[in-house]
Amino acid sequence: MEEGDGGASTSPPTATATPAKHTPAMPVREDCWSEEATHTLVEAWGERYLELNRGNLRQKHWQEVADAVNVRHGHVKKARRTDVQCKNRIDTLKKKYKIEKARVSELAGTYTSQWPFFSRLDSLIGSSYKPSPTLAPAPRAHRKTPPPALPPPPSSVPVGPRSKRPAAALSPALLDNSFLRRNFSAMAAAAAAAAEAEEESDTSRSRSSAGSRRREGHGDGTDGYRRLAEALERFADIYERVEEAKQRQMVELEKQRMQFAKDLEIQRMKLFMDSQIQLQKIKRAKRTSEAESYL
Repeated sequence: MEEGDGGASTSPPTATATPAKHTPAMPVREDCWSEEATHTLVEAWGERYLELNRGNLRQKHWQEVADAVNVRHGHVKKARRTDVQCKNRIDTLKKKYKIEKARVSELAGTYTSQWPFFSRLDSLIGSSYKPSPTLAPAPRAHRKTPPPALPPPPSSVPVGPRSKRPAAALSPALLDNSFLRRNFSAMAAAAAAAAEAEEESDTSRSRSSAGSRRREGHGDGTDGYRRLAEALERFADIYERVEEAKQRQMVELEKQRMQFAKDLEIQRMKLFMDSQIQLQKIKRAKRTSEAESYL
């Protein structure tokens, strides 16, 4: 039985191990600067900044700064810095320095900056620091100005003497208010009837004037077309006359040019003939003189 029990006994089921969940690592910025690397950056940049007489660094200078940082802290590939990263880091430090410098200036004597790079940057760029005009001390910015004094209420204005007038100074028409109140309804009815009649007359007058304007408008439209046609016809006539005058002028100029060329050619031929005649006379005279010498 014991052997049967032992043979029948089964081992307890083993629990299957669940795989552990892998927690992804938080992304780390590759341009995250440590305090030691920032110290090296500030020193390397400060040396070249002073060498250039506190002038701006060029690209080759920033490359030298990056090389100096990488020599001491660039043993890992992710820790190596480029010239652009160094320049951006220096710009960030300058902005932080301006904030700390403004706070120190506002709370003069009561606040000392605990920023580790403040003293070094203050020695480098503190002389060129100019406080921003928009920054104002905190107590003064929150100071409340007293509200302006309100004018006295209207009831305090003395109006008694103006409203109190003797009854003797009133005109007789004002004394007869009772008569006006008794006949107010009759007067109102008469005024309403007069206003209605006037409105009807104005309506008829406006209708007649609108009809006359409409008729005049139609007449003006036809007259306008007719005047436009006449103006276009006059313009065409004027343009035609101008073109004819231009053609006549061009013909006259061409005639004058041809006549001038003809006269010039005649003068040239005349001069040529005169020179030939003179040359023949000279030759003839020379021959006669030679013949006489032989005789």
